[in-house]
Amino acid sequence: MPVKVLIVDDSSFFRRRVSEILAADSDIDVIDTAVNGADAVAKAAALRPDVITMDVEMPVLDGISAVKQIMAKTPTPILMFSSLTREGAGATLDALDAGALDFLPKKFEDIARNNDDAVAILQRKVKELGRRRLMSWRRPAMATPTTAPGSTAALNNARPVRAPQSQFTQSRTQTEPSVSASPSPRVNGFRASGKNYRLVVIGTSTGGPVALQSILTQLPRNFPLPILLVQHMPSAFTPAFAQRLNNLCKIDVKEAEQGDTLKPGTAYLAPGGQQMMLDPRATTAKLKVFTDDNPRITYKPSVDVTFASSAKKFGGDVLAIVLTGMGADGREGARMLKQYGARVWAQDERSCVVYGMPQAVVSAGLHDHQLALEDVASHLIKEVGHG
Repeated sequence: MPVKVLIVDDSSFFRRRVSEILAADSDIDVIDTAVNGADAVAKAAALRPDVITMDVEMPVLDGISAVKQIMAKTPTPILMFSSLTREGAGATLDALDAGALDFLPKKFEDIARNNDDAVAILQRKVKELGRRRLMSWRRPAMATPTTAPGSTAALNNARPVRAPQSQFTQSRTQTEPSVSASPSPRVNGFRASGKNYRLVVIGTSTGGPVALQSILTQLPRNFPLPILLVQHMPSAFTPAFAQRLNNLCKIDVKEAEQGDTLKPGTAYLAPGGQQMMLDPRATTAKLKVFTDDNPRITYKPSVDVTFASSAKKFGGDVLAIVLTGMGADGREGARMLKQYGARVWAQDERSCVVYGMPQAVVSAGLHDHQLALEDVASHLIKEVGHG
């Protein structure tokens, strides 16, 4: 059954271009177009498309407001088209908060190295999101902040004052001991393993911004481990996303920088367009952030790269979590982590936007647990012995 798509944009040129690209795929049926957000809300209710592509800036009713109304009245997977600017990043993150599932740059040359690849990416994203609708899709529950992202109230209220923390270094004999979880606590039938950890690493792609926000906003300010985050996202977006998470979370969240020394209670987001790994030459746990021109590595940042370097630096003392996302990035890194004795969790299919990356890990037999998104934070707190 073809995926039914409604295309929303005030530009007739862009509506026509996207329509032609999607209609070229026999598994996609462009059922109509809309010229503004109000038109989109009406047609979404009347036509019940499987996927909606949505522009951000439009007359009458903007894309973010249209997303809110559609998600309230006729919830539908929505793919946003965004400009790769600071303002575009903020608007796109607002749209994801409102209920959109994914986004693409409006300039197709920013999607991939050539036009054919860009066309394939757009078609694939639409089909993946459409399959979620055809499987009785429902947006995963998430922790909703009580204040608007980035607002003065959020900045004042969500950031508790914390005492300075000691540096997190590689050797267990140095100032920071490994965290040991008790083997006995249970949360909803989940039993902590009792394993010692020195690092948590999380990899995700499509649906990841909402999933990461859901998990990280539930962690206590004195969470005892550093966290590495790899989210497939353009370089223009990661500074805004890290800042937004930092405003909402009790833990610290920052975009990773070259030479950062890992600290407990801090999450480091890999910069878009670059790789993030643990510096193998450093005596302490420091980050190496670099531009990667290797044509064999598709994703920049890559979950595999970060996972593999974590395995080499910390061996089995790592808890890796693979969340919703398209493709198989993270599988080979998870394989290396398992060889060192680390533990790997995968998000379950029901709560994923796209069950691609977790499925790749599960199909390879590399996971220790499959968890619903709403359970990840509570289980993580128990697993590291902090709850």
